[in-house]
Amino acid sequence: MTPPTLSALLQKFFVERLTAQMEASPNTIAGYRDTFRLLLRFATERTGKAPTKLSVEELNSTLVGDFLAHLEGKRGNTARSRNTRLAAIRSFFRFVAINEPAYMLHCQRILAMPSKRYVRRTVDFLDRNEMEALASAPNRSTWVGRRDHVILTVALQTGLRASELVNLCGRDIVVGAGAHIRCEGKGRKQRCTPLRRETLKVLKSWLKERGGTDQDPLFPTNTGKKLSRDALEHIVRRHTLSASRSCSSLKGKRVSPHVLRHSTAMELLHHGVDQSVIALWLGHESVETTQVYMHADLRLKEKALKRMNPKTTNPGRYRPDDKLLAFLEAL
Repeated sequence: MTPPTLSALLQKFFVERLTAQMEASPNTIAGYRDTFRLLLRFATERTGKAPTKLSVEELNSTLVGDFLAHLEGKRGNTARSRNTRLAAIRSFFRFVAINEPAYMLHCQRILAMPSKRYVRRTVDFLDRNEMEALASAPNRSTWVGRRDHVILTVALQTGLRASELVNLCGRDIVVGAGAHIRCEGKGRKQRCTPLRRETLKVLKSWLKERGGTDQDPLFPTNTGKKLSRDALEHIVRRHTLSASRSCSSLKGKRVSPHVLRHSTAMELLHHGVDQSVIALWLGHESVETTQVYMHADLRLKEKALKRMNPKTTNPGRYRPDDKLLAFLEAL
């Protein structure tokens, strides 16, 4: 019996495995789709064959390794992005190995490819003055300016992800006692984020001006359609540039919607909110994810330093008394 082609296996992987069995989110499917778009184009350049003519064997560990190197070297992707692409490729070949045992050895070579280690940098965030300057930057004498002001105010207070912000509809805002925003985050996890009075006031005014139905986007474009993530990033960058004229510390800072999310977390941390509550607020899967903010918060470390008593003795340094131990110590 002839094994199915690469084209048939890829279609089966997306339709049956990701969509039907796993019920993967649209963001996950889009990420996997983009990975295989890039991989198939790269394979086509290497082999001279159209994507539909490629075989499973031609997507071997050597080609995949070269593709990952191409992502970093030519496309400028970070090691983290490279690992994300590799995870998508592994998922496909794991599916192939289970469904087509004839390709088992071929798949095992790709599944054995390691992820690349990368430097975990401290998160970027805005302080209180920078947050206020950014939220005040839009020109509220225009419709677009008022919309952007609400977007920035909500983003800085709630810490919603970019995808969560652009997917908000009118029905997701609950006013009155216990006012909050409902959203669906990663892994289809739904959560509620409480709203401060000033944020609720801004949102109420915007809901009246926006009009429309509860199913319409909360932050529409000029034509009434949902904002794209690229449009949201452009809004943040544009108003950061504007705010930098009155807030010099914003000059040269690369501010994205995710930096606004980090800023919310740091603001909560500075006000003494427990890490477990911050994890719930942001929709983190684990409290460990929230620990990155502890590492980035210099003020907390400075407070800890002040609580330390001054040392009364000078600590001595270990001196090995054996040549072999000295060799090991010098490594």
